[in-house]
Amino acid sequence: MILNLLPRRVALVCAAALGRVGSRFMPKERAVVAGNLRHVLSFRDAQIDEAKLSKLVSSAFASYGRYWADVASLSPRDARRLDSRFHVTGRNHVDEALKKGGVIFALPHVGSWEVGGVWARREGFPFLTVAEDAATAQLTDWFIGRRERLGMRVLRLAPDTSVKLLAELRSGGAIALVADRDVVGDGIVMPFFGAPTRIPPGPAVLALRTGATIIPCVVYQDGAHYEAHFGPLIPPERQGTLRADLERITAELIGIFEGFIAAHPEQWHAFQPLWGHSEEMRGQGPDLA
Repeated sequence: MILNLLPRRVALVCAAALGRVGSRFMPKERAVVAGNLRHVLSFRDAQIDEAKLSKLVSSAFASYGRYWADVASLSPRDARRLDSRFHVTGRNHVDEALKKGGVIFALPHVGSWEVGGVWARREGFPFLTVAEDAATAQLTDWFIGRRERLGMRVLRLAPDTSVKLLAELRSGGAIALVADRDVVGDGIVMPFFGAPTRIPPGPAVLALRTGATIIPCVVYQDGAHYEAHFGPLIPPERQGTLRADLERITAELIGIFEGFIAAHPEQWHAFQPLWGHSEEMRGQGPDLA
C-alpha cells in the first residue's frame, strides 16, 4: 500500500485529503452519510444547517481515510509510543470490570478503534473480536491479518462464533464488538437518535448469558493522537423477562453510543443507511421467547 511508504503523520494527512476529495465523486455515498448525520444533528436541533451538514459529510470521509491509513500503517511497535499519543478516560472502569470476570468492550463505528487494540494488548488484556465481511474476501482477509498482527484474536462470522465468544467470556476473557449497526439481520428495533432502526443485540445477549460486564467505549482520532473513553459500566442484571432485559440493556448501550457519536459526528463511519420505515421493521428481531 502506497501509504506505508510515507511517514505516519504524512500518511494520515494524505489519507484524510484523499477521503475528502474522493467523496466529491461519490454522490450516492455522500447522500447516505448525509442522511445518517441528519438524524444525529436533528436529534438535538430541529433546524439543520445544510452548509454545516455538508462539511460534516466531507469530514466523515476524511476521517474514514485516516482510519484506513491507521489500519494499514499500525504495527506492534507503536505500543511503545502510545504514552504520548493515546489518552485514556475511564481506565478505572476497565480495571473494575476485569476484576469481576468477563468483559465486553462495545463500540460504535467511530474513530480508529484498532489503536485501542494495540493499547489493550500492551496493558495485558488482548481481546477476541469478530470480523465483519468486507466488500471482497481478499479485503476481509487483509483486515483480519492486520488486526491479528496488532495482537487481536479474530473470529470470522460462522455458525459457531457465538459459542466461542461465550466460552471466552465464561473463562474471564475479554471480547470487543462493534455494535451500532445490524450486520447479521437479527437486530431489535428501538429508537436511535430519535428514529427507529435495528440494533444488534449481541453485547446484551452475551452479557446476560455469561454475567460479563459491558464497557461502552470509543477511540477518537485527533491527527496522530487518540482519545479513548471507557464506561460507564453496564452490569448484566436480570430485572424481568429475557426479552425485557435484552431491550433495556441494549437501549442503555445505544444511549451511550448516541453521546459518543454526537460528540464527534464527523468521525462516525456510517456509510450504509441506518434508518428505514418503522412499519417495515415492526416485529423484527431475535426470537427470545
